[in-house]
Amino acid sequence: MKPKNKLQKQVVEASKSLPKLTKMQIQWGYDHAIQYVGRRTEKGIVTCTKCGHTWQGMGELANTLLGCECPNCQSKLIAKTTKKRTFDDSYYMNIITAHKGYQVMRTIMLSYKSKMGELTKLSYSEVMQRWIAPDGKHYTFARRRQTMGTCCIDLWIFHTSLELRNENSNNKFYINIYDKIGSMGEIYPRQKLIPELKRTGYKKALYGQKQLDLFRTLLSDSRAETLIKAGYTKLLERIMNMGWKHIDSYWQSIKIVIRNKYKIEDAILWCDYIDMLRFFGKDLHNAKYVCPTDLKAEHDRYVIKRAKADAQAEIEKQLAKEDSFREQKGKFFGLAFSDGTISIRMLESVAEIIAEGQAMHHYAQYTVMHSVTYNIFKLKAIYARHCA
Repeated sequence: MKPKNKLQKQVVEASKSLPKLTKMQIQWGYDHAIQYVGRRTEKGIVTCTKCGHTWQGMGELANTLLGCECPNCQSKLIAKTTKKRTFDDSYYMNIITAHKGYQVMRTIMLSYKSKMGELTKLSYSEVMQRWIAPDGKHYTFARRRQTMGTCCIDLWIFHTSLELRNENSNNKFYINIYDKIGSMGEIYPRQKLIPELKRTGYKKALYGQKQLDLFRTLLSDSRAETLIKAGYTKLLERIMNMGWKHIDSYWQSIKIVIRNKYKIEDAILWCDYIDMLRFFGKDLHNAKYVCPTDLKAEHDRYVIKRAKADAQAEIEKQLAKEDSFREQKGKFFGLAFSDGTISIRMLESVAEIIAEGQAMHHYAQYTVMHSVTYNIFKLKAIYARHCA
């Protein structure tokens, strides 16, 4: 894809002077990003596919439960009991750096091929770069891929160059493979940040988010910076998991929380509690509601209150179906019989069914029509047994 505007041209030009990967970075990836196999024979002889060391291992169950570690190179291995002699796999690592005023995330694909009795062959290829501008906009450079849908994401065409790629994010059916790949693998510990990102309070913690999403949010919305610096990282994580656009629904209440230095131990519970306060029309600018002394107790109280409100709304909805009910079930009205001890009759209105359901503690989610149908079948069954 050719750059189409001034910003894209600037990024393309900056990418030409990006330093090459260092031997230290690649070696770290080989040591920490790749999960090597411990090839175990039926007699319990384990061979490390990283360094080739062989030793008498524990039982198969013990290796599975306790893990397997090479006594020579101290690598954590995946123990596999097999006759297979050749192993190969690929993994990703990410390097976070800065260049020409852009925050850059470099994704490297690391591969290994091991054959019993031979030295392990290692290789790498930088397959993708994400360039993030100080305003949060980002651009993707990547090699070409074999387009076979989204099932196989590792089908890179390695002889192609890193070029600016289009991300069709406006298509609702589009699955962004670049986002999926960028969130995989280990992150190189030494990071270089642009001043704008340092200012936000980012300290290498991702709070369960994808690097790109977190960086873009921090650079484009000062409210995320406020949450980190105020120590409300759990709340930041919760809202980002919901979708950052939901921050508008909670921000006024969050400002009250920060002003009162109120600690939120459970961000999920607090957000749900605020949603219920909004449902009942409570003042979300009032610390009395927003900063409860016992969050769990208040949350539980409003859950019960909400359940009652939903049940009442369902009753009103069913009462509106009175005419339809009479039209469908009118032919059964007046049906009743008794043996002197047990009397059975058809309920002849929605109000009667609701009253009977409340008396019998039936679940509110059953609709009136379902309850009527059930009662008719039950009535017929009792009548059949009575006649027999």
